[in-house]
Amino acid sequence: MKILEKIKPEFWDDEDIGAKVSGGLSNIWQLTVLLTLVVTVFPLIFMTLVNYNAMQASAKAEILLHTSRLVSNTRRTVSFFLEERRFALNFIIEDNNVEELNDPFRLGAILENMKKGLSGVADLGIIDSSGMQRNYVGPYKLGGKNYSGQEWFKEVTEQGVYISDVFLGFRNIPHLVIAIKQRLAGDSFYVLRASVDIERFKELLSQLELSGMGDAFIINHRGILQTPSRYHGNVLEKISLPVPNLSAATEVFETRTSEGIPVIVGYAYITDTPFILMIVKQQGELMRPWYKTRTKILWFLAASITVIVFVILGGATYLVNRIHRAERNRAMIMHKMEYSNKMASLGRLAAGVAHEINNPLAIISEKAGFIKDMFTFKDIYAKDQKLLDTADCITSSVERCAAITRRLLNFARHTDVSIQTLDLKAVILEVLGFMGKEAEYRSISVSVDVPDDIPKIRSDRGKLQEIFLNVINNAFAALNDGGSLDITVKRQGDSLVSLSFADNGCGIAEADIKRIFEPFFSTKTQKGGTGLGLSITYGLVKKIGGRIDVQSQAGKGTTFTVCLPLVSEEKEGGNTDAGIIGG
Repeated sequence: MKILEKIKPEFWDDEDIGAKVSGGLSNIWQLTVLLTLVVTVFPLIFMTLVNYNAMQASAKAEILLHTSRLVSNTRRTVSFFLEERRFALNFIIEDNNVEELNDPFRLGAILENMKKGLSGVADLGIIDSSGMQRNYVGPYKLGGKNYSGQEWFKEVTEQGVYISDVFLGFRNIPHLVIAIKQRLAGDSFYVLRASVDIERFKELLSQLELSGMGDAFIINHRGILQTPSRYHGNVLEKISLPVPNLSAATEVFETRTSEGIPVIVGYAYITDTPFILMIVKQQGELMRPWYKTRTKILWFLAASITVIVFVILGGATYLVNRIHRAERNRAMIMHKMEYSNKMASLGRLAAGVAHEINNPLAIISEKAGFIKDMFTFKDIYAKDQKLLDTADCITSSVERCAAITRRLLNFARHTDVSIQTLDLKAVILEVLGFMGKEAEYRSISVSVDVPDDIPKIRSDRGKLQEIFLNVINNAFAALNDGGSLDITVKRQGDSLVSLSFADNGCGIAEADIKRIFEPFFSTKTQKGGTGLGLSITYGLVKKIGGRIDVQSQAGKGTTFTVCLPLVSEEKEGGNTDAGIIGG
């Protein structure tokens, strides 16, 4: 709430002044903030989104490219592994005739030599055209087995060269077969077959450095696993992912597992084999570095927008507050000029009235004195005390009228600053003289307590009269009939004297106390208050080097304390520009 109070513009609650500016200050502030936000935040958000999408696309493209390269390299490795063994079998057939291959010792020697140079070959066998295995060297007892019903035998008799997918066979162990058909005289032929252990395949795939919880495996065209998978099943099980479409090139695509996990799948069909190499990576793991970057981008965007918003709010508030203060000062000056003109007119009127009244009063006073002198010198009237008292009464009334006109002139017209030695009690009583009739009519009790040790002060009489009159006038406005006002003067240190004006009126709300001296702020707007009285009083007190404070409690009363220096700080000869204005 404190931050909001600081950001909240000064004019928010003073729209009556702001309305004098086109559209109102709040509308100007809102429009300024809105337009500035549009031209700053929107481009920032737009550029961030463009950069965000570009970086995301770049990160994903890099992942897809890396996966594609890994699949391509692994496919070449697997293809070379199979081609190397196929070429070896082809060399054996070309280098040996059928009689030599049917010799168990010869075939055994060939197998031993192959194992030294080519790992993964488990056994060798010679199968005649009827599918009967005529010669076999290896760890299993497969001599004399008939393979005519095996799928791989049918394929090799048709194609000449065949690499089978993984199957169990007679040995009941997962393996694959590389077989080459060699024709003999007539329609006869034989087949040289080599069994390859899939453990070598597993070694090839396990050596891959896979990120993103990657999984590399081989399937056949039906989707049957040829090597074990970390997450999608074991050998000869159906893979949970769809079988990729046939493609001569390496392909990469995005999909989801049966559990709904997004994955990136890279695959390649291995030429002249029933195998499909697949590498599967979890997209979330691969994109983790990007997610960290994304979080930084979003935090940067949020921080930037926050800073921009606060700067815009602060700047707009500062600028419009300046307009508000200028407008408020202009309005206050206009009011002061209006009241100054009124007071000047009143001064001219009072001067004219005083002149017109003072002339007859002078004649009356002179004639009354002359009558009294005549009564005094003639014995017949000198003994008539009633006539003498009547003449004295006339003279006293004339003097009272003259004093009233002088007092009216002092308050109604502006005069130059005149620093003089003043008795505070006399000035207070003089001001109360103007309020006496109202106090008497409303039964308001006014007490003045000025101790004898209070020294006289040097200050401007006119300003003190205006200060006291404004404070007393506000106190009377807050009092109900029958209320009381206590004026107390005290000494404060060696250079100050304080005057407290305590009433038991309606009091001031706590929320209004801090604004009580602001121009145009008034709690009596329905009673004709302008909100300038206490503001002008505050300025007058400051001019003479004093201070004014207020303490109040709603429903119990208010105390204004005016502290004045014993010697005013104002220089003599300045022009007074404040007036007596109802607060």
